[in-house]
Amino acid sequence: MADREVVISTSALNSYGSRVLTSGIDTRQYERNPILLWMHTRGYDGGPLPIGRMEGIRVDGDRLIGTPVFDMEDEFAKRIASKWHNDFLRMVSAGVEIVETSADPSVLVPGQTRETVTRCRLEEVSIVDIGANDEAIRLSRGGRPLDLARGGADDFLPPLEAEETVAGRPEAEDDKLNNTTGMNSEILQLLGLPETATDQEAAGALRLLKERADEAEGLRLSGITSLVDAAIADRRINADKREHFISLGRAAGLDSLRETLSLMRPALRPSDVIRPSTDDLHQEREYSRLSEVPASEIAAIRKNDRARYVRLYMAEYGREPKFITENE
Repeated sequence: MADREVVISTSALNSYGSRVLTSGIDTRQYERNPILLWMHTRGYDGGPLPIGRMEGIRVDGDRLIGTPVFDMEDEFAKRIASKWHNDFLRMVSAGVEIVETSADPSVLVPGQTRETVTRCRLEEVSIVDIGANDEAIRLSRGGRPLDLARGGADDFLPPLEAEETVAGRPEAEDDKLNNTTGMNSEILQLLGLPETATDQEAAGALRLLKERADEAEGLRLSGITSLVDAAIADRRINADKREHFISLGRAAGLDSLRETLSLMRPALRPSDVIRPSTDDLHQEREYSRLSEVPASEIAAIRKNDRARYVRLYMAEYGREPKFITENE
């Protein structure tokens, strides 16, 4: 049967009343010798030898993931592998060595009673029969395991001061926290995430949502700007009003701006208003060759503007007209 990936650890609250930040787990040493144990028991304690190894150690969002591979040459390991592959065992637990903890509010969550483990080393991964909760983990420091889950006390994972715990907050802050928790559930639902989603997963979804919103806003602004620039080119608005109409488009929307600009007539030049005389039209109108000149105008151009006539004639026939060469 194919091996399956399993979540080794997340940053969620664990049975110690603490959290182990996934981003702070150093797996480099472990990956050199990725042993898989049974119930965190090592052979020199009278327990079984390693029952296998973990492969494909990687971080996926807030989850540390790996794949258990069992030693099928070991009878005990074969028994555990059989229960694992047949879904009688489903959980693993990480054994980590604490390096650094913090009580900074930015790394605390409601219900936390001890400091957050911000840096640690992964030492081993175990198949376990019953995890203390969904985030089963075994903590140690200085090579000594912490027994906090069984009611013990250990300063290696310091407790939070009363004002740092949810229970020690003023009543007003508790109400605020409750409201925030309810709102967070609604936000998670709007983001398409389950209520069990971690802070990192929610942050990732929000970042993606913001990127898409920024991209949409960029496209909208580009459309507004193009519409305004086209109106300036058409002389519907003056160039000094560009920013005003861009702001109007951002506030009212692209469709509303388009409708507004369509109702504005292009500004007229003086030449568009003052009607020139027939003679002026003849003088202002330009031709590139003689065949383009109306027959009614050719005689007048030949008589009154010989230079122009010569230019048009040469463009048409490739030579000067005879009256020039004959000094007419």
